[in-house]
Amino acid sequence: MSAGPYDALLIMSFGGPDGMSDVMPFLDNVLRGKNVPEERKREVAHHYELFGGVSPINLQNRQLQVALEAELERRGLALPIYMGNRNWHPLVGDTVRRMQADGVKRFLTFVTSGFSCYSGCRQYREDIARVIGELGEGAPVSDKIRVYYNHPLFVDVQRRHWQQAAQRLPADLRPDAVTLFTAHSIPGAMAAGCDYEVQLQEAARLTAEAAHIPNWKLVYQSRSGPPSQPWLEPDVCDTLRTLHAQGVKAVILDPIGFISDHMEVLYDLDREAKELAQELGMTLVRAATPGTHPHFVQMIGELIQERVDPATPRRALGMRPPNHDVCPVNCCPSGRPAMPPR
Repeated sequence: MSAGPYDALLIMSFGGPDGMSDVMPFLDNVLRGKNVPEERKREVAHHYELFGGVSPINLQNRQLQVALEAELERRGLALPIYMGNRNWHPLVGDTVRRMQADGVKRFLTFVTSGFSCYSGCRQYREDIARVIGELGEGAPVSDKIRVYYNHPLFVDVQRRHWQQAAQRLPADLRPDAVTLFTAHSIPGAMAAGCDYEVQLQEAARLTAEAAHIPNWKLVYQSRSGPPSQPWLEPDVCDTLRTLHAQGVKAVILDPIGFISDHMEVLYDLDREAKELAQELGMTLVRAATPGTHPHFVQMIGELIQERVDPATPRRALGMRPPNHDVCPVNCCPSGRPAMPPR
């Protein structure tokens, strides 16, 4: 079956090292042009070293690709799937060049982030646009799939994973447990120019409503900027200390801002937050991320289908409509001061 104007799908992700020798070059790519202290860079490098220098995001993206291939075949959509990353191999520039060599004229891009901000949306679009500009005449054209924080299937997966996590708590602790929905913190200046906070709050609210979660709060994790720069708060570990002081005995962590169990989830939550909870004598469980849950893969297939066939319903829950397909020119600025002309 024809996929309308498209002849390929690109899964675009953050990327991660595949071994110890990759860690520092990878972090150099991630932090290029950013005011991140060297001490913080070394700290993050150590996180990867604890896992042999291998980021789990790479395998998880390959698993997502396999699952999506089956989903597209089920839908009768003839779209070959390519992988490209922002910060490590396969780099998106190399992938787009290969797509051009393969005869791709127009492709859809699925970014592994469900929320709008510079680092989770616009920066990915800028990277693709830069490569296309370098290729010049005859370069393929890219359209990005919309963010999906309020899609019914995304919320359904969050509900299911929260319920599974809650079942791991002792029965006597469940009624008074507090759920902390977590997401990657971003600089306040970046957050001021986008809907990141609003979308996260809405996704958390919709999940809490669907799962009948009485006590919940949106918190942040994994900040990397200098202490002098305001980032979104409260921090997950600071919140655990506050809850402990209030007498809370059990917490469910739900990493709603992440679609897979990559390094920020495995280290910042499964190690750092878990160890803090143990020190405080609190019981802590974590909900799974969407990963390759069948309903999450089905959702991506539906998002592709709605771009291929405009008659496909554009589904969204809550008070906010489905997000736009084409981002406005000034959408999601970085929040950094403009560089002076040379």
